[in-house]
Amino acid sequence: MDPLVDAEGIAKATKNARPAQLRKEQRLDVRFHIEHPATTDRPRKFLEAFAAILRHNPSYGLALDHYIRVQAKCGRCSTQCMLYQATGDPKDVPCERSGMILDIYRRYFTLGGRIWGGLTGQGDLTDETLQEMAESVWNCTACRKCTLECPSGIDHGLLTHLSRYILSEIDIAPRALVVSTREQLEGKTGNTSGFPLPAIIDGLEFLEDDMEEEQGVKMKFPLDVEGADYVFFPAVSDFMMEAETLMGNAAVFAATGDSWTIGKQCHDGINYGLFYSDRVWDRVVSKVDAETRRLKGKAIMIGECGHASRSAKFGIPMFCGGKDALPVINCMEYAYESWKNGKLKLIPGSIEERVTYHDPCNISRVKWIIEQPRELLKYICKDYVEMTPNREENICCGGGGGTVSIDEVRPYRTGVAGKAKAEQIRATGAKYCVAPCANCKKQLKELMEDQKVDCEIVGLHDLLYKAIDYSVIKERQGISDQAPEPDAEAAASEAAST
Repeated sequence: MDPLVDAEGIAKATKNARPAQLRKEQRLDVRFHIEHPATTDRPRKFLEAFAAILRHNPSYGLALDHYIRVQAKCGRCSTQCMLYQATGDPKDVPCERSGMILDIYRRYFTLGGRIWGGLTGQGDLTDETLQEMAESVWNCTACRKCTLECPSGIDHGLLTHLSRYILSEIDIAPRALVVSTREQLEGKTGNTSGFPLPAIIDGLEFLEDDMEEEQGVKMKFPLDVEGADYVFFPAVSDFMMEAETLMGNAAVFAATGDSWTIGKQCHDGINYGLFYSDRVWDRVVSKVDAETRRLKGKAIMIGECGHASRSAKFGIPMFCGGKDALPVINCMEYAYESWKNGKLKLIPGSIEERVTYHDPCNISRVKWIIEQPRELLKYICKDYVEMTPNREENICCGGGGGTVSIDEVRPYRTGVAGKAKAEQIRATGAKYCVAPCANCKKQLKELMEDQKVDCEIVGLHDLLYKAIDYSVIKERQGISDQAPEPDAEAAASEAAST
């Protein structure tokens, strides 16, 4: 059997590939690296962290009180879960995963559970339970498609997030996320990828030269400009790995004429806190908010990144001012509105190759950004096709919930979690798949490679860069498209010599 199709074999091979010594030190047989895991008294530490979180955020308690009353474990969520569809493992059924945290809450944080558990000893939290939870919650990509099918309205994605949050408080979290976040919040570079600011600035200057050479107009990446309409926060990986997307962002602003800037002190929209810790989520969006206010910006604009957009859209008002919080907009919303109101001129049908669109879960599952990029693509593409299913019911790329950043689980991501998405893209026959999310792009590029699908993964702004009518910008900059008339005296001299 093809190893990329053998889900069970891939899962076992991934786990077996983990160094035996490391698994022994962690005392957790999980696929991901842990930096400083607790190795003793884990159940007590877990319950203490759980209690502290409930005190700090009573909203979790309200949700859990409701969920333990309506919990049915009917299994209907399994029909929407790509992981369960790939593995057939009951442990991958979303309501079974959610049942672990709900059982712990019922046993230790309700009066009936404490009395019954104290009398019978049933349902006590053990190391084995935490072992199972640590593996299960990082199997999940947190795409939340299962919530569309739950008749009880249980948000299984929220319960996965809460489980990860509690585990992270006792140092059970993937090292890849923890180390990147530490660099973003406390490191010298201030971003998750560890890119030095001088290297980023050099790269942007190089792109400015490229854009002028390719399109014949000057387009800039303004840095630390005060009072701009928008302070722009892309996923920091865009600066080094998605140059075409950034060029598209700059070109859109050059076309509209609106003011924007990139901050030197904070220029990374990535927020891994959304995946594993509310404390980290708060600290990262607070840094974004502080940078925008330092530069006296009017609004926060997030680049092509699903989780960065969602973490800012909901995190900024939650952690940074409530009703007085700064407005947050995604760059695709901006491009769409600029096109609709006539500020962004595009050439219809300028993209001839077949194009399809992947919905990033973090912006589509909540029905936020769905139709805007599609209308733009249908206008500039001669051959646009949809995947099925699509929009809020689209299939996750397989690297959601932060798993794409955990390189040691790549065989699982591309062999199990992402296989359905690979087949979905293959079926369209598209030359380009637009995936407007840094995490989705990384996962899908690896997926196309491992699953042998002939499709190039691009951003929406990659194609907008090719479709913009640059004559408008040239007119504004006083640049003529006409070739200069030959000098009359030089022409006469050349004719005489001939």
